[in-house]
Amino acid sequence: MNPKCKTYNRKKIIVIFGCCFVALLVLVGRLVKLMVFESEYYQELADDLHERERSIKAARGKIIDASGNVLATNRTVCTISVVHSQIKDPETVIEVLCKELELPEDTVRKRVEKRSSIERVKTNVEKEVGDRIREYQLEGVKIDEDFKRYYPYGSLASKVLGFTGSDNQGIIGLEVVYDSYLQGMNGTILTLTDARGVEIADAGEERVEPVSGNDLYISLDYNIQLYAQQAALKALEQKQATYVSILVMNPQNGEIYACVNVPEFDLNDPFTLNTDMDTTGLSEQEKQDLLNQMWRNQSINDTYEPGSTFKVITAAAALEKGVVSLNDTFSCPGFRIVEDRKIRCHKVGGHGGETFVQGIMNSCNPVFIDIGQRVGVEDFYHYFQQFGLLSKTGVDLPGEAATIMHKVENIGAVELATISFGQSFQITPMQLATTISSIINGGTRVTPHFGVEIRDEEGNLLKTLQYEKREGVVSKETSETMRYLMEQVVAEGGGQKAYIEGYRIGGKTATSQTLPRGTNKYISSFVGFAPADDPRVLAIAIIHNPQGVYYGGTIAAPVVQDIFSNILPYLGIEKEEVVSDEET
Repeated sequence: MNPKCKTYNRKKIIVIFGCCFVALLVLVGRLVKLMVFESEYYQELADDLHERERSIKAARGKIIDASGNVLATNRTVCTISVVHSQIKDPETVIEVLCKELELPEDTVRKRVEKRSSIERVKTNVEKEVGDRIREYQLEGVKIDEDFKRYYPYGSLASKVLGFTGSDNQGIIGLEVVYDSYLQGMNGTILTLTDARGVEIADAGEERVEPVSGNDLYISLDYNIQLYAQQAALKALEQKQATYVSILVMNPQNGEIYACVNVPEFDLNDPFTLNTDMDTTGLSEQEKQDLLNQMWRNQSINDTYEPGSTFKVITAAAALEKGVVSLNDTFSCPGFRIVEDRKIRCHKVGGHGGETFVQGIMNSCNPVFIDIGQRVGVEDFYHYFQQFGLLSKTGVDLPGEAATIMHKVENIGAVELATISFGQSFQITPMQLATTISSIINGGTRVTPHFGVEIRDEEGNLLKTLQYEKREGVVSKETSETMRYLMEQVVAEGGGQKAYIEGYRIGGKTATSQTLPRGTNKYISSFVGFAPADDPRVLAIAIIHNPQGVYYGGTIAAPVVQDIFSNILPYLGIEKEEVVSDEET
């Protein structure tokens, strides 16, 4: 054989062997990489292929009122799902699910025939329905128990409590503000399957149990809320008003006992309008706008012109500055001329000569125009800031509106005059109630709130909620004087319809026009507190667009009287003995 041919073949063999050796090294290197360095990654992929995971919702924490009543809790419901690879009789599955879940056939068929690891057919299914489906023993159909938010008292405090969505997360109200506490931690169910996705019969299930959410304890009291709601509904019906708002709070610490805004809505059916309005032909956006309006908490989310209840704040500012005393005298001819404006008093013929005490008892506009001028623009604005009017209250509900006030440089003589008796600017009812609380409680600006404590499901205290206080808003002397003045309003002035025998009650009436002027639409209101010498409860009632008689002292003061008649004994505030003149 030719030696050159042998050498040539040997070279070919060496080249081929070398290529094979290199290829072998690459394969070994790749195997080492897969089996050593990337083993965890591929193990996870294998586990994902053979494990099917289903979520178990955690029970949301309860909302519990000041008396221990559960205002928000959970009901057991079911989630119905299908696993395509495990279904052996799809037509039977479709037939049963259409019948029991009351769903269209094309909807169910689309989900049953979808090739996915697991497909949800319907959530929040009543437990009885889920139990019936379970009895069919349909292969490939999963029935997992779940939780749905439930409100035992329906519409009670609906705009305070709020509600949750299908994912059990808060949408409005306390449900969204305290969502991080109320939400629990979801659990999971793990099942093993073969390569075809069919569950391995002997493998069983692995469960990671859910952790329930914590409970929220609030200051709102079911009984006081109910009394206030009944009074509001009565006023709404009798006066054919647009809506009625009532706030009841502790002026000493800011705890809110009741917050009513009627008409309320059904918390267990929050996406159904609370009116008989025909929504046919409305766009989805228009329907959503109507729902958003229904959910609004007018005590916090909306502003209004407070009218004469604001005279409490004007009087406090004047007393703080020292520009008025109880014995100062004024003259009311029925109007005041301010620049080119003739601003009238509610009493057309005027009140004539009157003292400062009589001016607030009579709710006389000219008296307060004079007082406002004595305070002056710069100092008036300073007191707005000192009293906290130009900042939000910090109440623990979402969407609080801010005060709408003139800029100081835009306040002229006319603006100063109208501000003095509560017009030409807007505040929220919550802001007014909070500011008056600070004026009558000795001068401490409190933060209005509902949240009190967070406890676990066993009742163990986890957190006591704290709120800011600011002392020195007014002096104790000014506070004492204001309590006296407001007591005179109820004892002998325009707020007499709030009087309850045996109780010392202070208050202030208000009647204001809605914007734009001249529409003959009014807002009637009354703010009251008791006992006048040591306030433990404050209430404000606001009636929007009442028909017929619309004066605050005539229609709003009796609403607060009705509420106080029920809740003062309930709060343990006892009547004082009335001593007759003969006995003395």
